[in-house]
Amino acid sequence: MGMFPAMAARCVIGVDVGGTKALAGTVGEDLAVHHRLQRPTQGQDTTALLDLLAEMVREAAEAAPGEVAGVGFGVPGVLDRRAGIVAACPHLPLEGVRFEALMAERLGLPVAIDNDGNCAMLAEWRHGAARGVDDALMVTVGTGIGGGIVAGGRLLRGATGGGAELGHIVVELEGPPCQGRCPGLGHWEWYASGSAVGRAGEELARSFPDSQLGAQLAAGRPITGALVTELAHDGDAAAAEALALVGRRLGKGLVSLVNVFNPERIIIGGGAIAAGEMLLGPARDVVAAEAMPSLREVAQIVPAHFGSDAGMLGAAALALEEHTR
Repeated sequence: MGMFPAMAARCVIGVDVGGTKALAGTVGEDLAVHHRLQRPTQGQDTTALLDLLAEMVREAAEAAPGEVAGVGFGVPGVLDRRAGIVAACPHLPLEGVRFEALMAERLGLPVAIDNDGNCAMLAEWRHGAARGVDDALMVTVGTGIGGGIVAGGRLLRGATGGGAELGHIVVELEGPPCQGRCPGLGHWEWYASGSAVGRAGEELARSFPDSQLGAQLAAGRPITGALVTELAHDGDAAAAEALALVGRRLGKGLVSLVNVFNPERIIIGGGAIAAGEMLLGPARDVVAAEAMPSLREVAQIVPAHFGSDAGMLGAAALALEEHTR
């Protein structure tokens, strides 16, 4: 029992609000998770989603080893902190919603909210692969590409809190429309996300019908990034080439980030890092060949320390920053 009084005031709840599921955890100051729960979020309207999240927080609070100091939410959207709203959220019915105020009202607890990429960056910077570094980037490679930026020892959020939308960097002037439904064309996430791995895999499956990838396509199985990664690990050359192609495209975007931000560490997170060096190796090769020499020499490209709990732990780290100091 000796630990509990000290921890009681510094226990928080982190919630990763995803497009398909929400993950909540009761978390101590050291980011140790005492309790976690998961619920599906698809198909909910705004009120039902807010009620579901409030219910998850209450359940997590009941499992807390002491008093809960605050709650952090990581949301997959663009925030406008000045207006106090979620300005854009392609995957959930939260656009224009006063999320922080409405959740604080429902819960009667201090609430902090940030973009999920910023939350992941915060967790990696305070406790993970970017610990002790003053200039770092987080690139989360999943359905799209999310990001977080630490510059000069500060998390950069931009003028209204919506910065670090790294997936929306333009890499092709007249490229395809944004997959996240913003008005832009030719965005990096179209070419270098987990979704891009699926698209590249489907193309290569058609080109190499005798491959395992080709056999899966012929059998009518959807070619997803996860399937491509699984087949590449099994030794299928077409699947491995799809990962290498997307890895090179990932590297092209990283070249720009290295040249602009001069980071000491670039953390690659998100579901696509299940591909490991088959994705990161080609990305590193492109950066080594094409980034400015004095800048590329200091930029380490490393996988994220936190796995599927990253968003939830990042939201908890946000609550610890804002509510326990």
